[in-house]
This record gives sequence, C-alpha cells and structure tokens, in this order.
Amino acid sequence: MLTIYNNLTRKKELFQPIDGNKVGMYVCGITTYDFCHIGHGRTFIAFDVISRYLRFRGYDLNFVRNITDIDDNIINRANENNEPFDQLTERFIGEMHADFKSLGLLPPDHEPRATEHIAGIITIIEKLIEKGAAYVVNSDVYYRVSQFENYCCLSKQDVEQLKSGARVDVDHNKEDSLDFALWKSKKPQEPFWASPWGDGRPGWHIECSAMAMTALGETFDIHGGGSDLQFPHHDNEIAQSEAATGKRYANTWIHTGMVQVDKEKMSKSLHNFFTVRDVLEQYDAESVRLFLVSAHYRSQLNYSTDNIDTAGNALERFYTALRDLDVPEICTEAGIDFEARFIAAMDDDFNTPEAIAVLFELAKEINLVKSTNAQLAAELGARLKRLAQPLGLLQQDPETWLQAGKGDAGELTAENIDGLIEERTAARVNKNWGRGDEIRDELAAAGILLEDSATGTTWRRS
Repeated sequence: MLTIYNNLTRKKELFQPIDGNKVGMYVCGITTYDFCHIGHGRTFIAFDVISRYLRFRGYDLNFVRNITDIDDNIINRANENNEPFDQLTERFIGEMHADFKSLGLLPPDHEPRATEHIAGIITIIEKLIEKGAAYVVNSDVYYRVSQFENYCCLSKQDVEQLKSGARVDVDHNKEDSLDFALWKSKKPQEPFWASPWGDGRPGWHIECSAMAMTALGETFDIHGGGSDLQFPHHDNEIAQSEAATGKRYANTWIHTGMVQVDKEKMSKSLHNFFTVRDVLEQYDAESVRLFLVSAHYRSQLNYSTDNIDTAGNALERFYTALRDLDVPEICTEAGIDFEARFIAAMDDDFNTPEAIAVLFELAKEINLVKSTNAQLAAELGARLKRLAQPLGLLQQDPETWLQAGKGDAGELTAENIDGLIEERTAARVNKNWGRGDEIRDELAAAGILLEDSATGTTWRRS
C-alpha cells in the first residue's frame, strides 16, 4: 500500500484518493522570466517520477503543473529588457519546455497559465470580500490573515514572531502586517486587467488557488512544490482557498528538498548557480537525471561533478548489463521478486534510493546468467527496463547510450571508430600485436574503450 509523507501532518500516511482510483495532483511550476536552474530540475524530475509511479501503480492521474506568467519578477525583467511581458514569458516558456524535454520529463495533463485565469481569480476574491476574509484599500485587495484560525498550518511558523518581523517594513494600507495582496492596483509600466476594484493584476498566491481549483475542484488529493514554497506561498494558498470554499484545500502536501552546491546554498551571489543547460553541456541528460533521483526527494541534494560522474558510472553498469540482450517487449514471470521489492521501496514515500538499489541487484543477476542462459537474461532485462520506466531511466538503446557518452573523442565518428576496430582485428589476425595495441591506446586516449569477447569487439565512450 502506498504511503506518502504528508508535510501538512509531518508524518507518513496511507494514500487514499478522494474519488476511488482517480488522483488529482497540482504542482507549482516555473515563473517564466529566466532559464531553469538545476534546482528546478530536481523538483520537477521528482514530481515526474511521482506521476510516473502513480500511473505505474494503476492510478488514474490528472497531473496539473502551472505556469506563472505574470508577477513582479516578470514585470521587472521585461522592463529591464524593454520588451512586452508576454513576449518575455513566451520565450522562456519555450526554453523551459526544451529543458524539461531534455531531462526526460513527460508533459503534465494540464499546464494552465495565470493570465488565462483572471476571471476565476476575480471570482474567488469577490467571495473572500463577501465573507469578510478580504478588504479593499485604494483599488488594492488584501487577504485578512487574522480571520483564518489555522494560518501557517503547513510551515508551522510562529505567527506572532512573523508579525514582529513584519513590523520592520510596515505597509500602512494593510490592517495587519501579515495581510497579503490578492489584487494589486495598476501602476506605470505594468500590465493590467479590469476588475470590480479598478484596473490591476493578481497577486502571486491567488493565481495558484484559481488554477488548481479550476482544474481539480475545491478539494483535491496532492499539492506539491519545492520546500522553499511552504511559506508564504503554500500557507497563503491554504488560507485563501479554505476561507473561500469552507473546505479543505488539498489532502496531501509533498515538498522536495533543495539543491546545494558543494554543501552551500545555490545562489547567483555565491557564483555557484547552474542552469539546466549549463549542466547538460557537460553531462548527458540521463546521467543528470539519475543523479537527481538518487537521493530521496525530501532530502537536501549536493550538486557536484563527482556525484554526476558516479551516476554516469552507474548508468554504464545498467546499460552494459542490457547490452546484446534480445529483450522482449512483454515481461514474463522472470524477476517478479525484484518487482515486489521495487514496489515496496517506492510505496514507502517514493524511496528512490532503495528502488535503485533493487535495480542494481537485478542488473547483477542479469550479468550472472548472461553467459549460461541468454533467454533468462533477456527476460530479466525486460523486467529491469519495466522497473526503470517509473524513474525515467534505461529506455534508450544500450549500444546507442554507451557509444554516445561524454568523452574527448575529437573528430572520431562511430564510422571512424568501427574502421579502426576492423584494422585492429585484422592486425591481431596477422599477429601484428604492436599495431593492435597502438590502435587500442589511440582510441583509449580519445575516450573510447574497447571490450573484446568471443563474439567480437564492441566499444563505448568513457
């Protein structure tokens, strides 16, 4: 049975969807004004794995991941660039999709944009004003935090301490220092929409409430995002949504840990900030993906070149096990015990490190039987590929992956390499061992490793 750590209750709970086998999951997506960084990669690969695994277990998942295409950061960047805000966001939405595709993310079922939900946002704000949970000041609308008894129920922040800290920068338009904007009145050089309170734009928090409830209803199963969103974003989402509907907003809250670089917080000011495409210029995407899922999604993850190299070496072991196998498309009963152990690991709050350990044992078993029982090895290979699919791994052709690794092969193409291997084979047949060794050394210097067997010589890039 699937158990998930619910950040709302701070404990693992048996997962029980609201409506039978159907699952609604909302994940806070990208604010599209810059390139995605490796921290984004970690969060969205984690939820890609969660969505894949839910479907692997037979759930009928409706996965919603929004796009924030209007907020302060977007407006500021667009003004700096002297370009329309929607031109900026459209460009970076395209870049985001390219990065996510490179990392092997499957698209969500729905990808709403905040600017498409202005009418729904206004409707929720009107309900909050009507219920006394929001108030209007000079065409701005604020949420009245004091009326929500369970404020900060998710982050477990001390509300009195928050009030004390907020008094340093007081906004005299607000009744309370913790009240937050639902609607912001029109300002120069900012986009705006018409509303009952005057021209303006929505606040960040209300955008997600409107998009989530439009797609999934007033109460849904899972809400997720990075752990940095717990306060104030997710706490404010809960407060405004539950005040508007009188119902619980989301039953289970899932948050991913942050990425550190050499055990320091990743930030531009520390010059240790890496975009997804920075990383993919140096490493193949599947090695990066394996690195990002090798730690439990709730833990801090330390980004380092050594850790990605380790992931690449692990992938090499997997693909080498699958190499030269005639893997069937449908699994037999072979390796079913490995599947049971894999499911037990993933059912325990999506424990990817333990699940990957099971895959290593399965790969080891394949290597043990390869030379004596090719049929069994192939059937176990099918099981390995099946179990790796929820992790988004091992779906490439083994030979293709092994021969496309990151290496300093200069101008050597696959055709060049095959030609040199043929020359080496002929030299060995003619007992010209010196030339054979020269070719091996030449290829090794270019990052090409040769593997001799009874059936011939294969190669891979180191």
